Amino acid sequence: MARLHPDTMTFLEHLDELRQRLVRCALALVAGTAVCWSFRERIFHVMTQPMRDAGFKDSFIYTSPAEALMLYMKMAFFVGIFLASPYVLWEMWGFISPGLHKHEKTWAVPFVGMGSTFFALGAVFGHCFLFPLTFRFLGEFGGADMKFLPKIDEYYSFYSWFLLGLGLVFQIPVVIFVLARIGLVTPRFLLKGWKWVILGAFVASAFITPTADMVIQSALALPMIGLYFFGVGVAWLFGRERRHAEDALPVEAEAPSAAR
Repeated sequence: MARLHPDTMTFLEHLDELRQRLVRCALALVAGTAVCWSFRERIFHVMTQPMRDAGFKDSFIYTSPAEALMLYMKMAFFVGIFLASPYVLWEMWGFISPGLHKHEKTWAVPFVGMGSTFFALGAVFGHCFLFPLTFRFLGEFGGADMKFLPKIDEYYSFYSWFLLGLGLVFQIPVVIFVLARIGLVTPRFLLKGWKWVILGAFVASAFITPTADMVIQSALALPMIGLYFFGVGVAWLFGRERRHAEDALPVEAEAPSAAR
C-alpha cells in the first residue's frame, strides 16, 4: 500500500501511522529481549561487575522463589532496549522525516548512528565509571558493625534506571542536531543560555545520583555540560541557518553577471 503524502493525511491518519510505528518498535523490543535471553547468565555477570569493582565480593540474595526468573527476564528486556535502539530511532526518524526538506531526509543514517552510539556511551559511562564510584562512596558508611547484603532485585532496579537515565542524558547532542536541522535552534541561541545549562546540569545530576557528594554529582554534571557544548558545535556545522547561508553564496556570486 502506497504511503500518503503528509500534507494530504488527516490527523487520524497521522495517529494511525504513529500507532503502526509504535507496534513495530514494540516487536523490535520483543525480538531484542528474545536474543538477550540466550545470554542471560553472561548479562547477569556483566551487570553485577560494578559491585565487584567497588569491592563487594559476596553473593547477592533474593527472597522470593520466582525472583531470580523475573530478574533474568527484566535483564534481558533491559539489554534488549539497547539492542533494538537503532531500529527504534529509525522508526522515529521515519515519522518526522516527511516534515523535512528533501536534502534533510538524507540525515537519517547520522541520526540513527549518533543516537545509538550516544545511548550506548551513556550506559558504558555509568557502568564503568559512575556506578562503581557511587557504590564505593556509599559502602564507606557501613563500618565494621554492619554487613552489606544487597538484594538482587533492588540492585537491578537501581542499576537499570541509573543507566537508562544516563543513556537519555547522552542524547543531548542528538536532540540538538534534530532541532538545528529543523531550524528551531541556532548556535547563537544555544550559547546565550550557557549559565542556565550549567545550573541545570548540576540540578539534574543531583536528581539522578543517589548521593549528596559533590564529586559524584560533578562526575555526571561535567559530561552533561560537555555534551551540550558538543551539541552547539553540531548545530554550527549542520544547522539550517548555516546551510541557507552556504546556499545563498552562489546566488550572490552570479548577481553581477546577471546584471550585465
